[in-house]
Amino acid sequence: MNPDVERAASPEDLSRLIVARLNAGDVEGVVALYEPDAVLALPDGGVANGSEEIRRVFQRLLEERPAFEAGTQNPTLCAGELALTSTRLPDGTVTVEVARQQEDGTWLWSIDQPAFIQ
Repeated sequence: MNPDVERAASPEDLSRLIVARLNAGDVEGVVALYEPDAVLALPDGGVANGSEEIRRVFQRLLEERPAFEAGTQNPTLCAGELALTSTRLPDGTVTVEVARQQEDGTWLWSIDQPAFIQ
């Protein structure tokens, strides 16, 4: 990863960073917010496993350059190196994610149940 790219210093940073990167059309920056073997839930009930599948999902999503709005973060629940994050989006839907603290102290999502992927 590019050392000049902002990394998540806290689990709460992930929500802010993904909205900024989605709006910038930065697929690689979005994928960098996930662990290499992360799981992303899909609207059809399937899952995207790992960086390559997650990359393909976001490439398709961002083809039309949709605009994303930040939501209101719910309180984060932390247990050691794991954190449960959740955001209420402007339309009222709620995302749920599990983040894990990395060896360098930064945070990445390992499980993501987004509400914005159509």
